[in-house]
Amino acid sequence: MNDLYRLLPDEADALVASLGEPAYRADQLLRALWHTFPASLDEVTTLPAALRARLAAEGWGVGAASEMRRSVSEDGNTTKLLLRMDDGTLIETVLMQYPEPGRHPRSTVCVSTQAGCAMGCVFCATGQMGFERNLKAEEVAAQAVHIARVLRARGEHITNIVFMGMGEPLANYGETIRAVRLLTDRRAFGLAQRAITVSTVGVIRGIDRLAAENLRIGLAISLHAPNDALRQQLVPTAGPHSVGDIMAAARRYFTATGRRVTFEYALIDGVNDTPPLAAELARLLRGSGIHVNLIPVNPTAGGFRRPARPRVLAFERILREAGVNVTVRVEKGSEIAAACGQLRTRESPARVDFEPLTPPGAASPPAPRRAALAPSRSPRQ
Repeated sequence: MNDLYRLLPDEADALVASLGEPAYRADQLLRALWHTFPASLDEVTTLPAALRARLAAEGWGVGAASEMRRSVSEDGNTTKLLLRMDDGTLIETVLMQYPEPGRHPRSTVCVSTQAGCAMGCVFCATGQMGFERNLKAEEVAAQAVHIARVLRARGEHITNIVFMGMGEPLANYGETIRAVRLLTDRRAFGLAQRAITVSTVGVIRGIDRLAAENLRIGLAISLHAPNDALRQQLVPTAGPHSVGDIMAAARRYFTATGRRVTFEYALIDGVNDTPPLAAELARLLRGSGIHVNLIPVNPTAGGFRRPARPRVLAFERILREAGVNVTVRVEKGSEIAAACGQLRTRESPARVDFEPLTPPGAASPPAPRRAALAPSRSPRQ
């Protein structure tokens, strides 16, 4: 099936023209797709039945994410969904809501761009899964469409989308960018570009390509360490000069887009949360204008512990006193494994086993060992 949700507006125009239909039919199709959220072509009732039949005969249809499971946090503000793609691939998507008195809540959707991830970050549950496949742009968009349908029933709407779910968005670059354009085009989903943030572990070429896209979206880079030796322990795919390379790429992105870059820093008890490392990070970032988002690490199969609250605040204080713009992330959904670093579909057979992380200054651990995938589902590119 060719999914109509894949079509950018100009491509929808071309499809309608190729069928000999008047141009306004494209707008009817796009409004139906992105504002009434049909789950099948039959539900696109703004189009004549004859045109729907012709589209179906030519292999066009409406893809939809099927909800397999829903978990809701104790406060009701975070919802994790297990979604099934048309080919059976399972991914996780999270809705985070922030109540605002007298107004609809701010509703942020955390979308996945891959099933699994090949980056192997040792404290991340998705990194421990291994990589299954890239998601298509329409499958990324389907996550937002599914949650938009849920929110519409409540009289609410999506306000922000973050590409921070399963996978590395910039390792699936073309589909990620197409998804961003689908979600921000005024004739498609129509979300403001400034309401979109893409998160990366630090794919430098991808950051530079993104800076040249003429988009005004936010960029978050997962740093997690102020020096290369420690970062390579935490992020096995990091290069020997990754910290300096990331700093340079962040500056280039800001120059090209005018959008401030955020560094994500997952605080791990006894590993990267010490005062000397905070001081080193402060020296690295002082005067850069970069915002730091401190994230006390969430429990995953890696066995790492979050620091006690006083250690988190001490780390934050060192950065703040050095003039670094810093916040501690508000915890959302950790009790339902929906928080940062916890997304992992338990149904997936893909797994990665890691050696215990060595303390700072000790010998580096061996590279992660990838467990073999179940014979019935081999990796797909």
